[in-house]
Amino acid sequence: MITTNMRKLVYARLRIAIALCFILSTKLVAQTAETIININGNDKGRIFDGIGGVSGGGGTSRLLIDYPLQQQNQILDFLFKPNLGASLHILKVEIGSDVNTTNGAEASHMRTPGDQNYNRGYEWWLMKQAKLRNPQIKLYALEWGAPGWFKGGFWSDDNISYIINWLRHAKTDHGLTIDYLGGWNERGYNKEWYRKLKAALDKNGLQTMIVADDGGGWSVAKDLATDSAFSSAVSIVGQHYPCNDNGKGTGCTSSAEAQNLNKPPWASEHGTNNYNEGATAIARSYNRGYIEGKMTAYINWAVIAAWYSTLPHAGEGLMLADEPWSGRFTVGKSIWAVAHTAQFAKPGWQYIDNACGYLKGNGTYVTLKNGADYSIIAETMDANNSQTITFKPVGGLFNGTIHVWRTHLNSTDEKEYFVKQQDINPLNGVFTITLEPGNIYTFTTTTGQYKGVVIQRPEAIFKLPYADNFNNYANDVIPKYFSTLNGAFEIADAGGGRKGKCLQQQAIQAPIPWLNKPMEPFTIMGDPQWKNYKVSIDVLIGKSGSVELLGRINQQPMNWRYVSARGYHLKVQRSGKWVFYYQKPDPKDSAVNMPPVNKILASGFLNFRGNKWHNLALSFMDNHIEVFVDKKRLASLNDNQSSGGQIGLYVSSWRKAQFDNLLIKP
Repeated sequence: MITTNMRKLVYARLRIAIALCFILSTKLVAQTAETIININGNDKGRIFDGIGGVSGGGGTSRLLIDYPLQQQNQILDFLFKPNLGASLHILKVEIGSDVNTTNGAEASHMRTPGDQNYNRGYEWWLMKQAKLRNPQIKLYALEWGAPGWFKGGFWSDDNISYIINWLRHAKTDHGLTIDYLGGWNERGYNKEWYRKLKAALDKNGLQTMIVADDGGGWSVAKDLATDSAFSSAVSIVGQHYPCNDNGKGTGCTSSAEAQNLNKPPWASEHGTNNYNEGATAIARSYNRGYIEGKMTAYINWAVIAAWYSTLPHAGEGLMLADEPWSGRFTVGKSIWAVAHTAQFAKPGWQYIDNACGYLKGNGTYVTLKNGADYSIIAETMDANNSQTITFKPVGGLFNGTIHVWRTHLNSTDEKEYFVKQQDINPLNGVFTITLEPGNIYTFTTTTGQYKGVVIQRPEAIFKLPYADNFNNYANDVIPKYFSTLNGAFEIADAGGGRKGKCLQQQAIQAPIPWLNKPMEPFTIMGDPQWKNYKVSIDVLIGKSGSVELLGRINQQPMNWRYVSARGYHLKVQRSGKWVFYYQKPDPKDSAVNMPPVNKILASGFLNFRGNKWHNLALSFMDNHIEVFVDKKRLASLNDNQSSGGQIGLYVSSWRKAQFDNLLIKP
């Protein structure tokens, strides 16, 4: 028998169940909130100029050229080969000046007015490798620093001649046409200089287009809008890091003046994020940069993180390649975030403005077309729930099979990156899809895209012993594994009565710096994981000054005036005075730009002739350190300020000095 109380209990539970069903159904509707997107192929939109990467602003690609050939080719394919990996459309390189521009110095082609050599450095090699894989790739050049011999400083006629020579010899010596050219990286602009540069380009028959001003804030657009002569010299408005929060890729806008000019606005340097962690910012910014700022190109710094992990901004690039001795490299998430745009739209495609915007459930989408073909790139980085999208293409767009690619950026499983999904067969061109949070999707009518397979090597320490007598290189080449941070350490004929080749510091005048005060010439090499070893090298000091042998260098931090080498230094002057010291950055905040602190551990005088070859050596065994000159032990001490790191060479006062017979042994 059912009592009244029992009935009340049943009714109460029924009401609760109904309420729960209502709540759950409401939540389900919220999770699958539908957005309807009409895609009209006849709508207006700007022309897409491409996705690119920067090799420069430091020795960002330095270690790539030393990789084993198989791994090197794989890396280059993942960066530049169409329809594979990043599939980049633009490569931006530094016109070198032998000065540190973040984590290294690029070689100058004219160290004096009478010196011209267009084979120095590795940017020529990299540009040719990119062109070999993609003949359609566009090349873009820019200066960060400049040689110190210019009369009138950076904004001088000497610099225009310097640049014109570089552009002409890029074509005649290397078969490379430079499509775009900037001014002075992030150091403002000089309108008269840009006008003169354009006149020089025209006079020499160079079709290179000028980008201004490779700075920040879009202020150059105001002058371009009001100065017709300046405007006629400039083809592209290029600005750096236009997103309010670059690490997240949000607030990516440009100015009204920039958008109203008859010139494309570009994010001409973008990124500075970790090869894995920066992928979400890429996903957001490539879409939002067009939706909010009408930017039509995005160039990532750096194209590859191929510099030592001890240097500033380690790991910030589209890929990681900092271990050439083992061949190990890492294809991170950033490659796949780029691929979702770069593999599915080529320069010359057109954005469809009315099919670019924000999703109701958080996220963005952009649509680009080429004839009847189209690609939609959607990202859900900020979504909390799934959402359903219906696409309705009209206006002559292809209404057949849609191919779907997806990357789950919130996953740590590589198998969830850039995965082809099941094709969609639209009904009269219309199709519906559910998007999950934390993903990038590309919906495309095109085919031929490819993820590729990585033939990976395990991480490995640089095995010792290692020796190099520098005889197996041509002159002006940077020897294997050496990364110049300032100056120019290249192969030359040995002096001081010695036959064969040697390593010589070539730059004899302090260049015009970029941001930080130019330290003296300095190079490093080796594995940051080295601990117990002995390093020795022969030195020829030259007419005056000093040289240094460095060991257990574990960091080269940079503020905006000084670059230091944290580790042990043996400094020997031509006079015979020597000092052994430990260098570290000033303990104060780097923002105050203080010079490094040197703690002297031992010192003395030698009775030797500075114009003769001498041998310097340092030995490290746990906390015990020994210092040698000409095989004579000068100091034996205990110190624990650095337990491991690389070796390095340092030359004072922008003078030539020579080094030979490097030996590093356990």
